[in-house]
Amino acid sequence: MIQFNKVSKIYPSGYEALSNLSFDLDLGEMVFLTGHSGAGKSTLLKLIMLMERPTSGDLLVDGQNLNRIYHSQMPYYRRNIGVVFQNHQLLFDRSVFDNVALPLLVSGLQHREVGRRVRAALDKVGLLDKEKMNPMILSGGEQQRLGIARAVVHKPRILLADEPTGNLDPRLSREIMRLFHNFCEVGVTVLIATHDVDLISSMGLRLLKLDHGQLLEDGKSQ
Repeated sequence: MIQFNKVSKIYPSGYEALSNLSFDLDLGEMVFLTGHSGAGKSTLLKLIMLMERPTSGDLLVDGQNLNRIYHSQMPYYRRNIGVVFQNHQLLFDRSVFDNVALPLLVSGLQHREVGRRVRAALDKVGLLDKEKMNPMILSGGEQQRLGIARAVVHKPRILLADEPTGNLDPRLSREIMRLFHNFCEVGVTVLIATHDVDLISSMGLRLLKLDHGQLLEDGKSQ
């Protein structure tokens, strides 16, 4: 589903954020991405989101070489990707429903279909009964679940999460991971960048560990 083939990223300043990375992620696989601050995790995610381009090497998503995607094609490509952030990036001047609906409205879906998809997404994360509330009054765990609903409402094939449990206690962190695992089971490829060593160890899933832009480890977490 995702293939890195000798991918490097060097910024205009000369800083090499990623160096000669090669690995594959399968359809429906859930993988952790870890490493020290500045190891290259955010850059790697940005490459998949097409917020950055590789300096060298090839990055393929579902067989499509991202180096060959024109700027005008990016919105269509990004519809296959959902992104979950640590700080949620919610709109507090809109309801729970409207926060989740926004990506669909931007895509031009009809209102009846928007309502159906939004309520299905909210149901998956256990927030269907809170659709009319303001996100500001939700708990931290509920806000993160809302962010996940918004990320998956357009049925992406890839779900990227950048420190999604950074502000949550261990119980809520496990709850969020169960949600990600549920999406994996229906064929979504999930890549989670995190520093949470205890959480990684408890899951026993594949781990990609970066160190100064290089792939230091690729295997099952212990």
